[in-house]
Amino acid sequence: MTSQRAHITLKELQQQIKAAVEHSLPLPQWVVAEVAELKVNYSGHCYLELVEKSEPKRGGSSTPAAQARGVIWRSQWAMLSPYFRAQTGSDLAVGMKILAKVMVSYHELYGLSLQITDIDPAYTLGEVERQKQMTIAQLKADGVWDMNREQPMPYLVQRIAVVSSAAAAGYRDFVNELSAGGYAFRCDLYDAVVQGAGAEESICAALDEVALKQEQYDAVVLIRGGGSASDLSCFNAYRLCSYVAQFPLPVLTGIGHDKDTSVADMVAHTPLKTPTAVAAWLVDRMERIEGWLAEMSTQLARLAGEATKREELKLEALAAEIKLHATTYCQRAEGRLDVMREQLHALIERRLERERNRLEVAERSIEALSPKRIMQLGFAVVRSGGKALTSVGSAKQGDEVEIELMDGTIKARVE
Repeated sequence: MTSQRAHITLKELQQQIKAAVEHSLPLPQWVVAEVAELKVNYSGHCYLELVEKSEPKRGGSSTPAAQARGVIWRSQWAMLSPYFRAQTGSDLAVGMKILAKVMVSYHELYGLSLQITDIDPAYTLGEVERQKQMTIAQLKADGVWDMNREQPMPYLVQRIAVVSSAAAAGYRDFVNELSAGGYAFRCDLYDAVVQGAGAEESICAALDEVALKQEQYDAVVLIRGGGSASDLSCFNAYRLCSYVAQFPLPVLTGIGHDKDTSVADMVAHTPLKTPTAVAAWLVDRMERIEGWLAEMSTQLARLAGEATKREELKLEALAAEIKLHATTYCQRAEGRLDVMREQLHALIERRLERERNRLEVAERSIEALSPKRIMQLGFAVVRSGGKALTSVGSAKQGDEVEIELMDGTIKARVE
């Protein structure tokens, strides 16, 4: 059964919404929003997705709080785009915060959209600076502002982790300049997006990879080629700058922007203007170290020569002293030997004298007991059969005997 309730068509509802919106907001409004998406189609119209993000929680990420589609018609885009570029130094791009003059419109098929008729470039520039100052303040509040600059830079910086885009001209300039220096550098590329949407996340991911292999490197080089001021936005972002400030290796930056200094430059150990300047700095450091080594080698040779000469003089002095002591010792020893020789001669003479005296005494004793001496006193030796007779009973009657006197022998017969 057909319902008899009062109703309107969907188109009529959309027309009522359109009338209500356009009646409530008949005049243009200045609106602050972030560009989430941007596309210029073949006909020259620019279509955008605008968002407003909630304040991120500590350590978390922002989420959209509001969202709307926007459009800049071809005639307006042809004027706004070059003007914005001239004022800010960069093209309107994803991630930028803008202050836009919009007309609110509602279409029965496409819904709510914002027709952008003007953009204030001064607000975008001011917002970039505001975000930069907020990052600086937060890093200082965290106590990490000076951490990377306090990292000791090795004397020899040869093992280098390079965070850059492999396709970037700045990376090629860096490699060419380093090769021209003539030193044996080892450079490992950690490929990353270094500008535009996703750059912050990509660079942080590359730094995470380097941190896992930090013992293999002396320093980290973060480089990119030249670009617009808006391209620096990721290098002013809190997360990336916090990574750089707290990185466990010294970080050298060559972000390629002469007119402005990013927060990443401010917290890095050694900020340099361009990738080529970073390579030149590394080569110059090697030259200075080589010069220092050459100077130290010369000084070492000189000091070694001086030390050798001093030791030679000491050895000569010691040799002379030893010779003198040896001569003195020999002279003293010879003197002692002379004294001992004289003492020994005297002792021998005394011993010989004593022995002569003993011999003389013995000789006199022997002489006193000599048979010849006894014979001189009238005694004689009687022998029988060649044996001396010591008693009368030893001789028999008729035995022939010899009587030895002092001056001869007499033969006799016993009766």
